[in-house]
Amino acid sequence: MTAALLYSSTTALALGLIFKYFLNISADIPWAIGGFIGLIPSIKWVLDELKDKQMGSDVLAIFSIVGALAIREFFAAAVISFMLASGRALESWAEGRADFALKSLIDRMPKLANRITKTGQLEVIKIEDVEINNRLLVKSGEIVPVDGIAQETCYLDQSALTGEPMPVLLEKAGSVISGTINAGNAFEMIASGNVSQSTYSGIVTMVRNSRAQSSPNIRLANKWALRFVPITMAMAALTFLLTGDATRTVAVLVVATPCPLILAVPIALVSGMSRATKSGAVIKGGAVLEKLSKAEVVLLDKTGTVTHGGPVITEIVTSSGITHEYALQMAASLDQYSPHVVAKSLVDEAKNRGISLLSASNVVEEHGKEVSGEIDGVLIRVGAAPTDLPSWANLKQPLIVALHINNQLIAIFGLEDPIRSESKKTISDLHKLGVIEIVMVTGDKEETASIVASELGINRVIANSSPETKLNVVHEYRNKVSGSVIVVGDGINDAPALAASDVGIAMGARGASAASEAADVVIIEDSIDRVVSAISIAKLSHSKAMQASIGGMGLALIAMFAAAFNLLTPSQGAIAQEFIDLLAIMWALTTLSSK
Repeated sequence: MTAALLYSSTTALALGLIFKYFLNISADIPWAIGGFIGLIPSIKWVLDELKDKQMGSDVLAIFSIVGALAIREFFAAAVISFMLASGRALESWAEGRADFALKSLIDRMPKLANRITKTGQLEVIKIEDVEINNRLLVKSGEIVPVDGIAQETCYLDQSALTGEPMPVLLEKAGSVISGTINAGNAFEMIASGNVSQSTYSGIVTMVRNSRAQSSPNIRLANKWALRFVPITMAMAALTFLLTGDATRTVAVLVVATPCPLILAVPIALVSGMSRATKSGAVIKGGAVLEKLSKAEVVLLDKTGTVTHGGPVITEIVTSSGITHEYALQMAASLDQYSPHVVAKSLVDEAKNRGISLLSASNVVEEHGKEVSGEIDGVLIRVGAAPTDLPSWANLKQPLIVALHINNQLIAIFGLEDPIRSESKKTISDLHKLGVIEIVMVTGDKEETASIVASELGINRVIANSSPETKLNVVHEYRNKVSGSVIVVGDGINDAPALAASDVGIAMGARGASAASEAADVVIIEDSIDRVVSAISIAKLSHSKAMQASIGGMGLALIAMFAAAFNLLTPSQGAIAQEFIDLLAIMWALTTLSSK
């Protein structure tokens, strides 16, 4: 509807100008049609606002167009219609948001499951047909379809749900969570519920409910126009009562049409969003940007947000006579044959150090435990460290990997999820921007989370957090503070909290699509300091929008007085309003270049 309104109002105004200045015939008909083009949707908008118990700038447009048509000021009516159409188009562009959260989550959910029959046959069924106590087979690399109990040892990547970056070794009879990925060999499980009762399905439901609760329904321009409408109506009524001149009254209404609100506000917001995108943050709408400018509380996930989100080698210790380079070369040469995330970390570290990898033979992998093989006739084993370590192998990292050569332990690699270099400064900068409280809400362990929070200067930590816990924390703060509650995360486990917050910011560079689609802001560069840039730009953009709006309204008031004293006709008032719009727009556009 917005595009059709803009096209038709522009065409009517242009045809009138062609008729009058090129064909030398009356332009009344196309301009009158242009006026009606703006009048009809304006009436609908006002009725819709009244149904929602709201009132905004559209009511002034109705009075202006009706008055202009009544006294045959058709050009003024056409200009007002064009301003309405262009303003709506810009606002639609500025505040349009694509809510693909549910689609992203549902698309990730497996559609089929492998059920083992009573006779031991394997049959592929729809996930909806899975029943409690069904025996299922989860193949390597597949997403677990429903919650259940593992019937054998398995190796699961739970990072998308729990935020824990390290893959988890689950023993027999352990609880398997739907939505996790089988990072090891195929394993069997017993379903403990159907798909509607699964953890993953619950997350989808939470995102749906949270998004519905947080959807904005009040246009920014309307909130400010509420203060301007009574002034305009009072001045127009006073003009008519004192002069009895309908033309003056219409002129007052025409110049009072709050186009600096209708145009300058969305332009300032769009400019802010454009600038934020260049800074590595995609803001999904003007209403989001306004809320972002009022940030008061920031809730941060740990893994992949303030940390890098994956295991990285941070220390290597070796037995006497063994160099770090040799140990890493042997371990990485064998691990290059493994798809394991930890193996990839060793290979990446070797490549970063310029260490060449050797060929291995007779490679055998016991998923979740170790990889073994031969290099130049020497037996190599890389995997879990033994319980009793020698004195030289004393490491504090949360994950350690052992290297054995000919069954002799020669090296230990310490891995951890390192804190981003920019995280500490980001916390400090957020406080400078007026953020009162920063809280780390993570699915990671208490000890690990506390160490990270202490290093970054974050006072409150909520560890071992499930999606429900994160959601409850969001509601807690939204009920406590008057400003905006911002959530920053990167995993599916963050999606409900991102959707429920005033503004959800997703670290999207690592491909966490569900989090990105549930969020209002997506950081497209792998750097948390872009959160600071987004909030800073939002504050600037909101400030510019306010300045452009107030300045434009001030000039409009001056023009209203001029019209009341018969210094401006309705048509002249429409032209004057265009100049006011131009000034307001130019000021709004400085958002793109201001520091």
